Amino acid sequence: MATIAIVGAGFSGTLLTLHLLRRCCPTTRIHLIERNRQFGPGAAYSTGNPSHLLNVPAGKMSAFRDRPSDFVDWLAAQDAAALGGDPIGPGSFVPRQLFGAYIRNLLLDEMRRPGNAGRLKLSRGDALGLDRTPGGLQLQLDRGRVVEADLAVLAIGNFPPEPPLGADPEFLDGPFYRADPWGADTFTDLDPDAPVLLVGTGLTTVDAVVTLIDQGHRGPIHALSRRGLLPRRHDASAVAPPPQDYALPTRLGALTRALREASDAALAAGRGWQPVIDQLRPFTQDVWNALSQEDRQRFLRHLRPWWEVHRHRMAPSVAERIDRVRASGQLHIHVGRIARFTPAGERVEVQYRRRRTGDEARLEVARVINCAGPGCDYDRIQHPLVRSLLDAGLVRPDSLRLGLDVTANCALKHADGSISRRLYAIGPVTKAAFWEMTAAPDIRRQCEFLGEFLAAQLGAPVFPALVAERDPRPAPPRGVRLPAAAARQRNVEPLAQRG
Repeated sequence: MATIAIVGAGFSGTLLTLHLLRRCCPTTRIHLIERNRQFGPGAAYSTGNPSHLLNVPAGKMSAFRDRPSDFVDWLAAQDAAALGGDPIGPGSFVPRQLFGAYIRNLLLDEMRRPGNAGRLKLSRGDALGLDRTPGGLQLQLDRGRVVEADLAVLAIGNFPPEPPLGADPEFLDGPFYRADPWGADTFTDLDPDAPVLLVGTGLTTVDAVVTLIDQGHRGPIHALSRRGLLPRRHDASAVAPPPQDYALPTRLGALTRALREASDAALAAGRGWQPVIDQLRPFTQDVWNALSQEDRQRFLRHLRPWWEVHRHRMAPSVAERIDRVRASGQLHIHVGRIARFTPAGERVEVQYRRRRTGDEARLEVARVINCAGPGCDYDRIQHPLVRSLLDAGLVRPDSLRLGLDVTANCALKHADGSISRRLYAIGPVTKAAFWEMTAAPDIRRQCEFLGEFLAAQLGAPVFPALVAERDPRPAPPRGVRLPAAAARQRNVEPLAQRG
């Protein structure tokens, strides 16, 4: 009997679990380990604020490629009151907590599927270390627990942002700083009239602004980044151009020019630039893999912020809220690089150097919240499991410092460059190899591939499992239904701890 351990039960870990249960032979056991309270949503989709919306329309968020309307169908089966009473279709931008509930519901459905009894074990806790044994792998969990496995997959998602430059340890440990934008105490005990600084201007900053406004914050909100770029908005009226037949360049300069020219042509024709970026999505990983190492480094240094704000856009209703709070003068966007933080009584003075002029400017705020994006330099991440793997030489950071070094089959590379046959990774940790590995459609494709690959490694016949996956699921009602109060406060209760 083979066992596959999956560390992390957010979207990527849960979805891989579903594919493995359907593809592996009936004797294979899956052990899913999650450090947080809930199995399924992960940090990205566990927000309790219904104003935090998906930045992808619901019609593109199905967990299964061969059932493209699955998420929309699930939404249609819920109480209308739980969805706010508004009609929801494929083009709707819905609360992220609903997608988290959908993923958890899929896990519940799979556990109830005939033949799956005893195949899946859920353990809540922290994975602290991993050792190789003569017969496989041994995972050490908190409270002295041990998990034996033949294969293991890291689905550990994103880590909190790295500390801002110019911050000394005393400030980072003090009362003015919040390292994790999703931490329980990030927005608590904050004077509603106090000025706040958000480090970063990406989608996490957008969520933070929405949270502050929703809790009645009246004071100034400052957001500071090196370029001051806010995510662009989705445009439902943008018309997709006809299929493009030009070859995609694999040199960064030529590719940038091609996208700019195509966007200019779309705007001139009144179609909008957004579909030009969207049409690149099926080829993004191919283009990334074709770029030279020098071009990848150049992209990360100079073009990455521009790509991020055009590729990862705001839902229209969220963009309207951001426009209003900027127009009112409450939200201020600053462009520059932080120099130092100096506590001064009940406030902290933030000194930064303006990008264009080079002169120094100051802000005085009551709280600094780090919204600069996830930390991905694994040499600097202090999580016990990550440190254990690095210290043992079982993994190594990739050369671009975007995550861990993996092969095209998601196998992790040891410190000496050798390829593990037992240890794999999925999701954001594999970004250096695949680049686009944060959005649900990209992770879905990766989970489908890795599920089939691992099943084949264990000798499972793949074709029968694929046929089984296409079987229709039971008619509604299905699993968890969301009461109206729960949808507005918090999504459904977590799965009970199993094991």
